[in-house]
Amino acid sequence: MMDKVRDWFGFGPMTHGMGGHGHDHGDGGHGHTHGVIDPTIATTTRGIWAIKWSFVVLAITAALQLVVVFLSGSVALLADTIHNVGDAATAIPLWIAFVLARRKPSKTFTYGLGRVEDLAGIVIVLIILFSAVVAGYEAIDRLINPRPITFLGWVAIAGLIGFIGNEAVAVFRIRVGREINSAALIADGYHARTDGFTSLAVVLGAIGVCLGFPLADPIVGLLITVAIFAIVWQSSKAVLTRMLDGVEPAIVDEIHHAAEHVSGIGRVESVQARWIGHRLHADVAISVPGMATAKDVLGVTEALKEELFAHLPALAEANVRLMSPAGPAAETSHAHHHAPEPFKVVCDLAEGTLEIVDTPAGERMRLTIDRHAHDLAATVIIDRPEGPETLRLDPVADNHHRLESTVAPAEPHEFQARLILIARGREQVLPFKMVEPEGHHH
Repeated sequence: MMDKVRDWFGFGPMTHGMGGHGHDHGDGGHGHTHGVIDPTIATTTRGIWAIKWSFVVLAITAALQLVVVFLSGSVALLADTIHNVGDAATAIPLWIAFVLARRKPSKTFTYGLGRVEDLAGIVIVLIILFSAVVAGYEAIDRLINPRPITFLGWVAIAGLIGFIGNEAVAVFRIRVGREINSAALIADGYHARTDGFTSLAVVLGAIGVCLGFPLADPIVGLLITVAIFAIVWQSSKAVLTRMLDGVEPAIVDEIHHAAEHVSGIGRVESVQARWIGHRLHADVAISVPGMATAKDVLGVTEALKEELFAHLPALAEANVRLMSPAGPAAETSHAHHHAPEPFKVVCDLAEGTLEIVDTPAGERMRLTIDRHAHDLAATVIIDRPEGPETLRLDPVADNHHRLESTVAPAEPHEFQARLILIARGREQVLPFKMVEPEGHHH
């Protein structure tokens, strides 16, 4: 019985919202922060639908309360109305931000316009801060200059309307949150339920005034103002953390946890992650046992990417780099770079240069493109005595004019090979040969 009561108040376990991986994801703390919608909500059609209808219900609730505020002059009801308006208004700039964030990247904004959501968060925090100042000023003014409150019955009814509206939103958010396995939307539901009790405080203030204690109304208004300031503090921390490329520590823990599911990883050397709008970008450096072949390394990196996307629904981009266990990158072991002469690529699908280059992650096969067809895919197949070596070339940091392999081409760097280009259903195979400089033959 007590467990059911605790769950109703939002203090129960949140395992039903963790996506069902069958393991613990840390503290599970997806708290409610105004202006920072959890990405699992924002990227789910059902979640966006829940946000829109929550806005409609809270907007209607606040409008009904506002009418009574003008009739009665209740400061407590004014503060509660401002609170509900703030809850509803967060959806507007966020929705605008979501629309802008869906625009495709351009030459100016190569990562898209996801950061506009951070700006929306700042706007929301400032709006809530302004509303808190207004509510606090009105409450203090009413304490210093008491004025009679009329329509006490309607004030109590408006408080009940606030409770009913928030409770309806709470039930709605919790139900949809469980449907889409979103812990954040469930937490938002419990937050709305808590806001309902804030509305009930208005009813208590009206009862206090009715019993001959006129200061009950401004006192309740001050208490609600304090609650709004607490929301400002919490939300500003969340928004500024995102703007400074901060992430929740649980995300880093989840990346490490995903790596534990992949055999062949020696250790995770470093983890970097940041939000761009409501999409997560991760950069993971791993080391592998020294006897691993190029094919093994490619399999490990692909398997890790699959695990990362499975564990982090908001993940948009995962970059896996190979590092030497002893320190930065295999750059030290490849300091003797002896790259062959580049191969000039000229064909209908692309023009550019194919070469072996040194990078912070070690030697890589790189195709630098001056001109290419849309949706170009490139693969290098090297003829080796022990069998063909396949190197897929992927865009670097979403730059489609620079394609690199995720692993180093095997030694020696003297071979016959083929560059396979595919675009728009067409395929071109370009044979080429690379020869090591004199004095570097194995």
